[in-house]
Amino acid sequence: MGKPTGFKEISRQDRTYAHPATRIQHYREFVVPLPESELSRQGARCMDCGIPFCHQGCPVNNIIPDWNDLVYKGNWQEAIKVLHSTNNFPEFTGRICPAPCEAACTLNLTEEPVTIKTIECAIIDKAWEAGWIEPQISAHRTLKRVAIVGSGPAGLACAQQLARAGHDVTVFEKQNRIGGLLRYGIPDFKMEKPLIDRRMAQMQAEGVIFRPNSHIGGNVPVKKLLDEYDAVVLTGGSEKSRDLPVPGRELKGVHFAMEFLPQQNHRVAGDKIPDDQSLMATGKHVVVIGGGDTGSDCIGTSIRHGALSVTQLEILPKPPDQENKTLTWPNWPNKLRTSSSHQEGCERREWSVSTKSFTGANGQVTSMTVVRVEWQKDEKGNWVMSNIPGSEFELKADLVLLAMGFVHPIQDGMLKELGVELDTRGNVKADTNNYRTSLNKVFTAGDMRRGQSLVVWAIREGRQAARAVDEYLMGDSDLPR
Repeated sequence: MGKPTGFKEISRQDRTYAHPATRIQHYREFVVPLPESELSRQGARCMDCGIPFCHQGCPVNNIIPDWNDLVYKGNWQEAIKVLHSTNNFPEFTGRICPAPCEAACTLNLTEEPVTIKTIECAIIDKAWEAGWIEPQISAHRTLKRVAIVGSGPAGLACAQQLARAGHDVTVFEKQNRIGGLLRYGIPDFKMEKPLIDRRMAQMQAEGVIFRPNSHIGGNVPVKKLLDEYDAVVLTGGSEKSRDLPVPGRELKGVHFAMEFLPQQNHRVAGDKIPDDQSLMATGKHVVVIGGGDTGSDCIGTSIRHGALSVTQLEILPKPPDQENKTLTWPNWPNKLRTSSSHQEGCERREWSVSTKSFTGANGQVTSMTVVRVEWQKDEKGNWVMSNIPGSEFELKADLVLLAMGFVHPIQDGMLKELGVELDTRGNVKADTNNYRTSLNKVFTAGDMRRGQSLVVWAIREGRQAARAVDEYLMGDSDLPR
């Protein structure tokens, strides 16, 4: 601990954003980083707690106090080594992770947690700029072949770990580019895609083979993987969106968020979207149903399209402005969060409302009827929702985006052909000890196993699954869990 009194002498300073009027004109990242001198001061604020609760808050168990101290002391090259020891892709998590580590920070008890996420992002960005990130090529080859289906963060982390263990790894991706929802779910203004491309280059030098436009169970038979590979890892994510089966759902203009968001990523990448399939919010009254990160991404994208208005609806009650830390800390708290996209022009946010129906003209949605709801506990202690009589109201709606989460992986195609056992929620069944499915030599990790979750959880599961596969193939493993 380099500066024992740092947290008492130095106040929290974090990254800032470019002005909304400027940033909504483009799809690039708009975070303004801290200068290196200030990052050093922020690293000095780490208390080096006897029990570092930030470790508990971080799904990949980042060794946060160590690299905070190294940044304070100016030893950035050692800091990236420590950071990479637990996290393959800190440039992703340093941008899009909600930072449960900061919620768990002891200094969060006084509302001034260490700027862990900002320091993490600065470490990896400096490492790339300085040329410290190099391929880690295995000194030996095992001649074992592993197929990984899905190129999101779980698949990429698993692939990199297995390649470094000496296995021949091939990653199959159904889209035209590698990256999964990192590529075609997260807007470019939150994470630019060259970040993925440079990691791909590193992984290719380490021996990973990428196969885009390869839909397993589609244009690539499932049997091919089972016949030609010694192990198969399913990391295809949780892509089945939660639907809203109410009258008028069939009208044009009512779409899943994951029909809308990937299109914009394709546009930014230079792909052509046919006019009859194009979803644009330009000049429209947009209603986003769902209050999570996906809904926020829909808001930011709609504003950049030039929407007339953007409204966000959430069926759950409005969270408190501030959590009761004596009840929640060091766990992730339920509290009101306002994203950068909300600040850009979300005119209306409604909580405790439920959609009753959509109304349209000539097959196109024009409005929707919603009702206010209340939540109460029944005699068994379960929360039960009921409509409030007479509370219905209408909203203009030319484009409705359903961002209500994902229920489970897509089961038709690959999973049905494989016949893997599913759990009660419809995810591929496997535990976190060996990540094995019900089929011999077939493993699974990430959202396809655990359900919809965070990028940082996907990276953790990909790393742990890699160790399980390595143990299966070789009898033991030196890879970390």
